[in-house]
Amino acid sequence: MQAQKEAPPDLQCKDKFLLQSVVVGPGVTTENIKPDVFNKESGNRVEECKLRVSYVPPPQPPSPVREGSGEGSSPRASLSDNGTVNQIPDYNSMSRAYVDSLENTPEVKALISKLSEEKNIAIQLNNKLMQELELLRRQGNRNHGGIPFIYVVIVGLIGILLGYLLKRT
Repeated sequence: MQAQKEAPPDLQCKDKFLLQSVVVGPGVTTENIKPDVFNKESGNRVEECKLRVSYVPPPQPPSPVREGSGEGSSPRASLSDNGTVNQIPDYNSMSRAYVDSLENTPEVKALISKLSEEKNIAIQLNNKLMQELELLRRQGNRNHGGIPFIYVVIVGLIGILLGYLLKRT
């Protein structure tokens, strides 16, 4: 693996890391763990997890003076006991500042309003379809199945007419 010389311009990356974990017996040291331990064919229960690489741009513009007591330290992520990633608040505030600056652009506002409008139209259409479905259910309850009366009358009249014509000839 090699580090990239520079981040891609669109900050999109398809790289992934594969994490593998396996349960070993008590008393096993790191020296005893060999690559064949992670082989599924040998009967070991190997759990895998793929982590996608994500680039995060620096805040716009960067502050020339760092505030807080952690001068000289860079933002890092740490793994907690339950496996979730904890990030230093400075990093969260920097990324939030970048997102806030993006939300104020006219393109983003236009996209948000367009999506909101589409959402409202979809909700109205859904409500209309639900009303039509309820109406069809009510109409279905009125008709208790079977053959409609008008069909019976028509078949009866055709039968009488055919009988009359056949008897006449």
